[in-house]
Amino acid sequence: MKPKEYLSTQAQGLWHKLIDNAHNIVVMGHSGPDGDAMGSILSLARYLKTKGKHVTPVTPNPCPDFLRWLPGIETVVQAGTADNKAETALRACDLIIYCDFSVLNRVDDLASIISQLNTPAIVIDHHINPQIEADLIISDTSASATCEIVASILYQLDPDCLRDKTTATCLYCGIMTDTGAFAYNSDHPEIFIITALLMQAGIDRDRIYRNVYYNYSESRMRLLGHILKDNMIYVKNRHAAVFTLTTEEMRQYNFVRGDAEGIVNLPLQIRGTRLSISLREDTEKPLVRVSLRSVGDFPCNKMAEEFFNGGGHLNAAGGTLPKPISQAIETALKAIEEYSSLLI
Repeated sequence: MKPKEYLSTQAQGLWHKLIDNAHNIVVMGHSGPDGDAMGSILSLARYLKTKGKHVTPVTPNPCPDFLRWLPGIETVVQAGTADNKAETALRACDLIIYCDFSVLNRVDDLASIISQLNTPAIVIDHHINPQIEADLIISDTSASATCEIVASILYQLDPDCLRDKTTATCLYCGIMTDTGAFAYNSDHPEIFIITALLMQAGIDRDRIYRNVYYNYSESRMRLLGHILKDNMIYVKNRHAAVFTLTTEEMRQYNFVRGDAEGIVNLPLQIRGTRLSISLREDTEKPLVRVSLRSVGDFPCNKMAEEFFNGGGHLNAAGGTLPKPISQAIETALKAIEEYSSLLI
């Protein structure tokens, strides 16, 4: 058994045409980049550099602290800095590869720049309903992670790529984080075929796990305890939980980017719980960030679309609501009640 072949003969020809004709390539991840976004852009950038391309990995804002060990992270540029490197790279590039997103609202203020460009583009993603116009769209909603798709593409183009330890480390990190260390979205054999190929490159799976999940501060652990003790609303007869995190609480607990990662999954450890909703005040904009996680066949993506101006996957989705957070709580509780038939 081999990884999926995402590129038909025609698509492979188009891929080579787009890459061969490009000299300055931007590989872009989404706002609030997670392990999958960072793993995708870093592994692709490394591959494209071996082809003699000038490559700039770009994100709208910084990645969380627990991903700053990733090899090549120092090459990533963020939007909104004084030197405007990200914006300059976008305007100067002759190919953009969008990774782990397929709607422009996921790149915040960079969307206005991109919408003015007429640059060839490739989309590589595993979310539903891709909306970015591109010359080549490689999309698979059944894939556990965009890094799974990237790994399959690289294997199809040049199997030796996956023998590079640095590339394999980035790809494995993306797959691991988007599956919660293979706890969800990983019930298909191809993902383990790819993992085996990455392990042949000599990656240290245990170290990658520790770097991501054992890399928090004491303050983050105390914040976690506070949220679960004081901020979690458990709707027992609906097998659902809602919790909040305000900017004042973030200040009190010395919050750094990434400290909220994974907390939304914890209420799912309560026996019988099917849905967990996180409501977190944004530190820069007057809105509440919403994250949803579920087990089984509960459709987080549909709830996110209907109530939280968002979307995502069946068991993992997100969105936003306007402040105040008290109103966001009311919306979340209303959503739980509206979906009660799927929760009891």
